[in-house]
Amino acid sequence: MTRLKPPHWRAAPAPGRLGGLMEEDPALAEEAVRLNSLLLSAELRDVGLNVNCIPSLDLAFPGAHDVIGDRAFGSEPEVAAKLGKICIDACLSANVMPVIKHMPGHGRAMVDSHLSLPVVSASLDELKETDFEPFRLRADAPWAMTGHVVYTAVDPDRPATASPKVVEEVIRDYIGFQGLLLTDDLSMEALSGDLGQRTAAAMTAGCDIALHCNGKADEMQAVAANSRIMSEEARNRAMAADKRLGNAEDFAFKEARARLNEILGGE
Repeated sequence: MTRLKPPHWRAAPAPGRLGGLMEEDPALAEEAVRLNSLLLSAELRDVGLNVNCIPSLDLAFPGAHDVIGDRAFGSEPEVAAKLGKICIDACLSANVMPVIKHMPGHGRAMVDSHLSLPVVSASLDELKETDFEPFRLRADAPWAMTGHVVYTAVDPDRPATASPKVVEEVIRDYIGFQGLLLTDDLSMEALSGDLGQRTAAAMTAGCDIALHCNGKADEMQAVAANSRIMSEEARNRAMAADKRLGNAEDFAFKEARARLNEILGGE
């Protein structure tokens, strides 16, 4: 979701809009994703931020809840992975850390995980062919975020964020992701228990960092109390990711914005 909005910031195009260009002109789609990622990075750096939770590698599925919607590049794993790489590389070059999400795939969810728990009943073979595939293709990303989604074919009792089975067998083993693993916002209603219990479950599952976003002090204290000092392995992941950041050299913002508008037909 875009947090920096008009009138103070530009109206950034949705990934779905950019992904839709792939059918018309793949080269323009790739250029648009790169430009938009560089523009977003410049806007974030301007207000002192150096992490951006993009790209979403979730796929768009007909009939699914629109919580992902146009945040997805599209419905094809290879397209999501290809445009995702362009976004990742652009962010890194601009000295902003990208975070792929929502691992291992939120696109099939029939409910909004901000409000309730999505349960995905697709077979493991089907998940590997679709939902998991963009993440497997982009397993070299530096940071990733889990999804608060139950995959009955893997762990019918716990969402990915709280599931050692999903984290170890799917994210770390099958997908092959060895970067820094963050939870999605622990205050979302998909998760059960109090904030301390949610945090402990995510840490036990194998997440490296607990993410809490609503700013409520009592919840923040519970999360902090049930988190842990980063393990040596997690610190090594974080340091390896930091080494991939670029120098954010001078960026022609106005020219890039004009070119992106041109590609999008004056939007």
